[in-house]
Amino acid sequence: MPAWGAELFYLLAAVCFILGLKWLASPATAVRGVRLSSVGMLIAIAVTLLDRQIVSYGVIGGGLLVGSGVGLWMARSVKMTAMPQMVALLNGLGGGASLLVGSGEFLKSQIAGYNLAVDTTLTMQLSLLIGSVTFTGSIIAWAKLQEVMSGRPIVFPGQKVVNAAIFLVIAGMATYQVMQSESLLGPFYVVVALALLLGVLLVIPIGGADMPVVISLLNSYSGIAAAMTGFVIRNDELIIAGALVGSSGIILSQIMCKAMNRSLGNVLFGAFGASAGAITKSAEGLSVRQTSADDAAVQLGYAKSVIVVPGYGLAVAQAQHIVRELADLVEKRGGEVKYAIHPVAGRMPGHMNVLLAEANVPYDKLFDMDQINAEFERTDLVLVIGANDVVNPAARTDPNSPIYGMPILNVDQSRSIIVLKRGMGSGFAGIENELFYNPKTAMLFGDAKTSLTRLVSELKQL
Repeated sequence: MPAWGAELFYLLAAVCFILGLKWLASPATAVRGVRLSSVGMLIAIAVTLLDRQIVSYGVIGGGLLVGSGVGLWMARSVKMTAMPQMVALLNGLGGGASLLVGSGEFLKSQIAGYNLAVDTTLTMQLSLLIGSVTFTGSIIAWAKLQEVMSGRPIVFPGQKVVNAAIFLVIAGMATYQVMQSESLLGPFYVVVALALLLGVLLVIPIGGADMPVVISLLNSYSGIAAAMTGFVIRNDELIIAGALVGSSGIILSQIMCKAMNRSLGNVLFGAFGASAGAITKSAEGLSVRQTSADDAAVQLGYAKSVIVVPGYGLAVAQAQHIVRELADLVEKRGGEVKYAIHPVAGRMPGHMNVLLAEANVPYDKLFDMDQINAEFERTDLVLVIGANDVVNPAARTDPNSPIYGMPILNVDQSRSIIVLKRGMGSGFAGIENELFYNPKTAMLFGDAKTSLTRLVSELKQL
């Protein structure tokens, strides 16, 4: 294929990526965006195979078959509750791929006996560093989400000093390699080994409540690593795709931080949740009001406006389809149902949107925090399903609370509230939720799916 032909197709693929990313910004066009981006990637892969001097198409074909098979199996078998873990794992694979390509190019230069250009060596060191950190950091994020290891922050004395020292050694070794006229294996292995260790040390002090930010940040890292790898192998399409992923991941991380009223540095180095379990306000002397499924169904049946607030408990119970059925019944009785989505609800960005989309909840019924907060005070009934910290009024009322200043959904301002929970357990922040003790709140205890099924049954009988 002529060089101009490859560049033309790469440009077409880049346009597909950019438009696809733009369409992903809206739930109504997200599916179209994914499909268009997939077409762009197919074009990019096909052109690369035809344009580059491939050693063995058989090996590449085998890899495509195995990779496609594993991807198809994961897409069809992974539960929605495990989607954050899968995203973290895929981020890690992206970082690992950049690490392998960068290492391969370095080792190839060693075998062939030629010296790399300064710009190539520089981008290679960045590819090795960022790819390694992304790989091991994502593995730790996956382990925390999968509960293979504790989801609480893991800290030790002098941790920040150790991390800083490791980074300085990596930077020194990388700079040494860039400045040398010939490549050396020793510094190469030191950079890779320490970068892999740094990825572990950077993620272990981050608690479960911050996982949405961590996942989006690791996604950004994987994109930056891919862009650096693109410079190493002189592939414009990989540079463009990596830059898009890297920049969008950073922007999403900033949105997540804003939703928690915290800085990115505080998320990465603050060990939020390390003292989880401490109660900033005592619940002694307070009591909760319980309700039954039949009483809750009566409230739902006669409510003219209902807002559903989904949380991770909804995902755990796999109750999204029952929620949709319940909303349909309320609407048949003349009520209006909307869904309030907090940016950090669930364990990854957009977790609740994906969950509800699976149940075919209309996109125009999903509202983010800024869109819906003003409507709570005019709402007859709010149904909170498995959400905790994102509806806790302590974020506004208790200066001593670890979530103070965090923007929340103003559920407490509505006329009536029903909370579906298994028990009185705290959220990721490890504090009592003032909303549960609000006189307007009624607690419906039990598994969310079971409780919602009973509500549907009772509502049908009204």
